[in-house]
Amino acid sequence: MEAKALESQLLKLERQFWQSMKDGDADAATRLTDFPCIVAGAQGVASVDQKTFKSMMGGGEWTLEEFKLGEDAQVRMLSDDVAVIAYKVREKLTVDDKPVTLEAADASVWVKRGDRWLCAMHTEALTGDPYGRDRKSAH
Repeated sequence: MEAKALESQLLKLERQFWQSMKDGDADAATRLTDFPCIVAGAQGVASVDQKTFKSMMGGGEWTLEEFKLGEDAQVRMLSDDVAVIAYKVREKLTVDDKPVTLEAADASVWVKRGDRWLCAMHTEALTGDPYGRDRKSAH
């Protein structure tokens, strides 16, 4: 497959993953995921099996109301069957019954299994000062 077409396909899959979260469709998200997947973010790092993943998707503590992936997405093919995608995202969520809007930089690793691409790792970093000086202190 031509490089640009493959990049487009992978970005489309990334958007489908986001849409599955917005729709609360744990089955669709599961079909797009390679298990155990690695998830990293402000909460730490975890290797997540399929059962835990489905539970996380249906946890009920949050809902994704809207998302917008930045137009500046970067795709790098590491081999014919491994790709890295990175982009900025703006999210509108409801967390603990309160509206939350955030901007983050996200990255995913996609692996090709047979004829399907699956997400093996996803990470999210909230944007802001790289040293956390813009965060409220817990003290």
